[in-house]
Amino acid sequence: MKQKIILLFLLITSFLSAQITYTGFIDKYPIELVTNLYSDGTGTAIYSYTNFDTPIVLSAEQKGNTLVFIEKDKNEKENASLTFQNYDAKSNELNGIWKDLNSGKELKISLFKAFEIDNADISEWTDKEILQPVSLKDKYFKLIITKNKESIEAHVSGIKIIEKKTDRLIQKIDIQCQLWGLYNINVGDYNFDGIEEFSVFESSYAGPNTSRIYFLYNPKTGKYFESDFTGTSLEFDSKTKRIYEHNQCCAGTSIMTGEYKVVNNKMILIKQTCLQYDEKTNDYKKVKCD
Repeated sequence: MKQKIILLFLLITSFLSAQITYTGFIDKYPIELVTNLYSDGTGTAIYSYTNFDTPIVLSAEQKGNTLVFIEKDKNEKENASLTFQNYDAKSNELNGIWKDLNSGKELKISLFKAFEIDNADISEWTDKEILQPVSLKDKYFKLIITKNKESIEAHVSGIKIIEKKTDRLIQKIDIQCQLWGLYNINVGDYNFDGIEEFSVFESSYAGPNTSRIYFLYNPKTGKYFESDFTGTSLEFDSKTKRIYEHNQCCAGTSIMTGEYKVVNNKMILIKQTCLQYDEKTNDYKKVKCD
């Protein structure tokens, strides 16, 4: 039995990604780079120039010992590459070339590993910070990550909201959420007040169901607060100013949808529909919602 458990653990961890945070320079410009690579050589990464703190998302592909990250502009056109020959994830140094794909200009990259988050690691640690791929106009985010001995996975234990360019800590919020690759934070106008806010991935459930924690902005204090918004796989429509919920369970045989409006930062249910799959008619029928 013990051997089966160990084998299952090895099979699971072989498909998991390892996140590595590097700090260093592109030419004379200080940067931070966070990679999230899978065993098949694909993955994503985020980097930002320390003087500006606006995150840039990269796609990754490793062929042999060569690791290439591609940067795209707002029109999804490739505009830069970061290439690392003789890449070794275990090395504490990472040296490569940044290239402008339009002009052909090249700059040297010199990085050092700050830390690594690997689900195969059984050690215990706290307060490691991961740059996030989204930011607000004048603020950026870092997740605070914790790893307990009794768990094979690290989890999110907090968020830091930091001012761009000055790196001044604006706010620190304690939470307990599942770590979801690099994409834990989203930004959006969740209460339709014209101010962009943020949410944090909380957990995944059966099927496509997920939940997030939504933080709203208080203009009087200049701080963010955890809202009462709750539900499964919520979607926010800025045109209709409505929130839509979709909850699917039991291999898709049971579906619940909901429509909400926002009043005084509260979700008010307008409409709820529940469907149950009927094997006789081979279709869904409306049922009473519990």
